[in-house]
Amino acid sequence: MKTTAAVVYEPGKPIEIEELELDKPQEGEVLIRYTHAGLCHSDVHIAHGDLEARLPMVLGHEGAGVIEEVGPGVTRVKPGDSVVCSFIPNCGTCRYCANGQQSICDMGATILEGYLPGERFPITGPRGKYGAMCMLGTFSQYGVIHQNSCVKIDDDLPRDKAVLVGCGVPTGWGAAVNTANVTAGDTVAVFGIGGIGINAVQGARLAGAKNIVAIDPLENKREKALELGATHAFATAEEAQNTIVDLTRGQMADSAILTPGLMTSEIVSSGFDAIGKGGTVVVTGLNKLEEQTIQLSGSILTLFRKNVKGSLFGDCNPTTDIPKILGLYQSGDLKLDEIITRTYTLDQVNEGYDDLLNGKNVRGVVVHQH
Repeated sequence: MKTTAAVVYEPGKPIEIEELELDKPQEGEVLIRYTHAGLCHSDVHIAHGDLEARLPMVLGHEGAGVIEEVGPGVTRVKPGDSVVCSFIPNCGTCRYCANGQQSICDMGATILEGYLPGERFPITGPRGKYGAMCMLGTFSQYGVIHQNSCVKIDDDLPRDKAVLVGCGVPTGWGAAVNTANVTAGDTVAVFGIGGIGINAVQGARLAGAKNIVAIDPLENKREKALELGATHAFATAEEAQNTIVDLTRGQMADSAILTPGLMTSEIVSSGFDAIGKGGTVVVTGLNKLEEQTIQLSGSILTLFRKNVKGSLFGDCNPTTDIPKILGLYQSGDLKLDEIITRTYTLDQVNEGYDDLLNGKNVRGVVVHQH
């Protein structure tokens, strides 16, 4: 069958809209009709070459839709099911899934190659085999994906909101709740209030933090952080530092969650300076793999027993945490509607990413036309 998709052919060049061929689902695979896709910064890393991926690649790794057809051996979903796609698949049987670390499932090792198990490329086009971002390629009307990437959701959940729970929401929420292990009364600093940072704010609030200090140069982002749970907001780390000292009587923050669009050593150092003894810096932002973004005093790390932790997918287990987070949305405890700034059609995807990079959007969503 044919599908229209947004493709990156060469780093630094505009994303192109192409009509491609899509194979039928095989063993363990499903055909999904995507209805919505989130505009997440990680796709920019592919388009700009910050992360080296096999090209050409259909972009998009936050997706929601309806299962149209299933291949042999599929047990997790059935035709007609409404699903959210997990940007990290979970096999359930590798060492990491088995010990409760689904966010680093072995099956996710090929997400930048874009093929399904067995090095299978269900998407083909004028330039041969096309990969799919995170094995999903949600910037396409249809996709053939593995059942291990699917999480069934309630039929009455609005997919235009639920789509965000495939990556950005759990990554931010979990960075606070799981990786930083925020507890009641904590002081938390969040550096960067985009699609991940705003949910780190929400996660810290739900975990009971007393002080949540949001740091972002853009006024609209700071206002959104204050609206959704931050107690203080500043344009720079320098401006925030004195307030953190005052709020904690010099003890400093319990955790600093770093969620910028592009991680730098300066941001990591600022987060490290913002935490006190036994505090934790959570690193979620990315840069080029060879870029050295952590340059800290090992002596201070040791003497103050500070911690620096990497966090992927917020250390979440998608099969349980995606339904949990959507339950918090249904109860009104976690906001999704309020973080969506604008929707786009697929042919507006370049405009959507320009808006993201220019700081206009907290979150943007592509609405697929069928």
